[in-house]
Amino acid sequence: MEMFWFIVLVCMLAIYIVLDGYDFGAGIVHLFIAKDDEERKAITNAIGPFWDANEVWLIASGGVLFFAFPTLYASSFSGFYLPLMLVLWLLIFRAIGLELRGQVHNRLWERLWDKAFGIASFLLALFLGAALGNVVRGVNLGMVENGISQQEPQYFFLALWNPTFDPLADHQGIIDWFTITLGLVSVVTLTIHGANWILLKTRSKINVRLRQLIFKLNFLLLFLVVVSASLWFYVKPIALTNFEKHYWLWIFPIIGLSGLIGQFYIRKFKHDGAGFLCSTLFILGSFGTTAASMFPTLLPSTNSLNPSLTIENAAAESYGLSIGLYWFIIALILVVLYFFIQFRVFKGKLDDVGYGEH
Repeated sequence: MEMFWFIVLVCMLAIYIVLDGYDFGAGIVHLFIAKDDEERKAITNAIGPFWDANEVWLIASGGVLFFAFPTLYASSFSGFYLPLMLVLWLLIFRAIGLELRGQVHNRLWERLWDKAFGIASFLLALFLGAALGNVVRGVNLGMVENGISQQEPQYFFLALWNPTFDPLADHQGIIDWFTITLGLVSVVTLTIHGANWILLKTRSKINVRLRQLIFKLNFLLLFLVVVSASLWFYVKPIALTNFEKHYWLWIFPIIGLSGLIGQFYIRKFKHDGAGFLCSTLFILGSFGTTAASMFPTLLPSTNSLNPSLTIENAAAESYGLSIGLYWFIIALILVVLYFFIQFRVFKGKLDDVGYGEH
């Protein structure tokens, strides 16, 4: 059952990154690319009916983590307490930026919440990549110093950064040159993804510029992927062990590479959904590659004294995991039904939705 719930957790997180990821990317486009209120309005129309439902996947993923892998939940939510609080506030400001902008028709008021929405989206995309970098890099479980564990084997706590910004330092921080690199990969990836969603859901005049932007950013993304992969092998030399044992896992890098290559043809695509499909494939392939390379580890330990948290030692009892399966099936049916209705109601272009107008 541990393997089943691991797959469920990975799939739910991947769905969240794809769905809320285009919200983050649209917010970045809203902040840096949109030139006037008409273009900004088109962007909010594109994501307005979906953003709050997309965030449900994050809550549901946290619920599955709490239920299926309680040791990992307790360890990570204490160790990553500072960035989790920052992420919570950023999610709040992104939401109220969308909802409060249209409450008062004053230029200063509207610009304030436009900036809140855009900056929060940018920082959330950055933190999402940095969070993945922290998980890949590992943490000092047990807070080992001089060969002695200062805390319980599952406990750790990270400051926002350490003075050296070195991911291999004894006293790690959330932010170092490795996690920031993955954060930049996330920002560029989700900017492209959000731009593709805007192309899919609007006929705005900004779309012509977005096609050019996606094409140019894809070169930067390719460069960052090569750099981050090289740094990954430096930080974690055993990153390809699972791929050497199980050749079928190479399907994930192939999916990601296919999406990355496909985005270079964004200016030639005749269907507006083709670009969004490519960016989705890149996200799914990249995240799948990361999960496959780490399996069965959930949170690596950077010391040899305390073991890493894996799907075996971090999982709940088998009886609870089995009972939870029935409730999961019921919840899955309800969620699929809800999203089917939602996407059917808001299918096609959304230029005339008028989201947030009062």
